[in-house]
Amino acid sequence: MKIGLQLYTLRDFCKTVEDTKNTFKKIKEIGYNYVQISAVSEPKDVKELKKILDDNGLCAISTHTGYERIIRELEKVIEEHKILNCEVIFCPALPLELHNKEGYLKAAEEFNKVIEKIKKSGLCLGYHNHAIELEKYDGKTGLEILLDNCPELLAEIDTYWIQFGGGDPSFWIEKYKERVSQVHFKDMGIIKNKQVMPPIGDGNLNWERIIKSCKKSKVKYCLVEMDNPTIEPFSAIQKSLEYLKKFNLNP
Repeated sequence: MKIGLQLYTLRDFCKTVEDTKNTFKKIKEIGYNYVQISAVSEPKDVKELKKILDDNGLCAISTHTGYERIIRELEKVIEEHKILNCEVIFCPALPLELHNKEGYLKAAEEFNKVIEKIKKSGLCLGYHNHAIELEKYDGKTGLEILLDNCPELLAEIDTYWIQFGGGDPSFWIEKYKERVSQVHFKDMGIIKNKQVMPPIGDGNLNWERIIKSCKKSKVKYCLVEMDNPTIEPFSAIQKSLEYLKKFNLNP
């Protein structure tokens, strides 16, 4: 299992082309080799983005691409991912109106319609959870309804949001083993009675157990992410990387 970085963590440092060039240079210097493309404002041109990645020796393994784009602009989305040489298209969330039993079933149906074409292109399709998908409907969580009705859909388990929703990250990683190629490593801590996202290892999640579950489930990449880091973002990703290396994981 390799360590990567979810770029949403550094979204405020990717607002211009020059910002993105400088940010990618810093990411590489810190020691990361793999990234997930998300919330990079500039460059908008995918070929230009690929060049900046290449210039800094970074590999884009996946993206977060909106539900509507996946459903309505599939050909363009596939083309972009082929240019970036990604492995997976991850849908980061569903529109709010689909977060109910009927909505999850509808989303599964829509994903089933496009997934064969995605597979034929050499890519995979996956879904990233937040906490909302752990609400239950007739005894089943929304995440289960979605994944069980679209059996070829990968699950990108987010450790923080599973915990936030009252779940056990290790349980969910193992529940969908061999369908979880990438996991968001996001710690959960508490400061002044508020849940926060500190660097990996500074919070309270059981990383030894989570990493063991990831290896058991054949996860390929663990992606460091903090929506709102508790310390300076570049320091946070560096501290997280150094902590994860203690588990004999490599960037």
